[in-house]
Amino acid sequence: MTMSGDRIRGAFAGLAAGDAAGWPAARHRAALHAPWSRRLHRELDTFAEEHGVTTLPVPFALNQPVAPLRVGPSDDAEWLAWTALTIDRPRAEAFRDLIDPPPETAGEHGASGSPPGAGGERAISGPPPGAAGERVASGPASGAGKARPGGPVRARISVATALDNLAKGVEPPASGHDNPHFFDDAAAVRAVAYGVMGRDPTPDAEVTNAGNGLFGARAMAAAVAEAVASGSAAGAVEAALAVLPCDTAIGHNARLAVKAARAAGDPFAAVPALDAALLDHVYSYGVGAAQTVPVALALAEVSGGDLSRAVPAAACLAALADSAPALTGALTGACGGLGAIPEGWIAPARTLAGCCLPDLAGLDLIELANDVTEGYA
Repeated sequence: MTMSGDRIRGAFAGLAAGDAAGWPAARHRAALHAPWSRRLHRELDTFAEEHGVTTLPVPFALNQPVAPLRVGPSDDAEWLAWTALTIDRPRAEAFRDLIDPPPETAGEHGASGSPPGAGGERAISGPPPGAAGERVASGPASGAGKARPGGPVRARISVATALDNLAKGVEPPASGHDNPHFFDDAAAVRAVAYGVMGRDPTPDAEVTNAGNGLFGARAMAAAVAEAVASGSAAGAVEAALAVLPCDTAIGHNARLAVKAARAAGDPFAAVPALDAALLDHVYSYGVGAAQTVPVALALAEVSGGDLSRAVPAAACLAALADSAPALTGALTGACGGLGAIPEGWIAPARTLAGCCLPDLAGLDLIELANDVTEGYA
């Protein structure tokens, strides 16, 4: 399978643009602000609830830098970058580097002083190896989010639990299986890095996920690999469906979503049908791989791989907006290449803020993609 360098860059930039397009991105990026500012946001939300006020608060920067709240990528793009930078390392070993150091050594690692596992945050010990990692060590780019080298790491429940499991000596695949969020799409996001390189995401996915979460990672890697090789959205969806068993929730939902989108005939027209088909609006989190990956596949196909049509539709599914737009952007970006992404989105999407992985603050995602594409046309 011949991989296209331009489509690899498109997959990275597309994921970042989709990540930035979802409303949760501003919430994630607000983590760069002092905790009291987020407390004020919660108090305003409570005020609206208690007083029947329909004017709802949005993330704001009172007496703080406004840069983190400008349009830009958040958690999904940072975890994609981390995966690409550590992809050649044994996966459990790479994840162990995200575990808090023992309390007696926390100071020298720049940890926040919180006890291990507090608030789902962990400290990373330094920039990942490789050329792009060396650029991270040199400091954030101008205008990037606030860098917090060695600071707390923010992660999905599946990742936080897996890190706790690893710290207790629980190895993969048990670290991903014995996990309350084994079904989420954290591994599916990371699988984009495996897809652009034509690699199997299973060893990585098994650290944090199992079941639908594992199948979602395999489907995303297969779809991205095909999209990077051929540029065909239909081919990418076919490749994903080939690795999704029909008797699984994600396999059933993927086929249902694709059918619903085809019947609608247009990404925006498909939004109500996808909502009705996939969402029960009962569960409190919208990151289930059995929902977000099918949405990405369906919108990628019905848009013909057109990011400008698919990503806005994914962002309209508010309950899934934390990752469905990013996954959709990765697939459609891989189909069209970097040149198919609207120019106005390139600059905002390319620089990481470090809101979840602080050592990646200032990393240029497209430069990282260039490192990945060396040797490809």
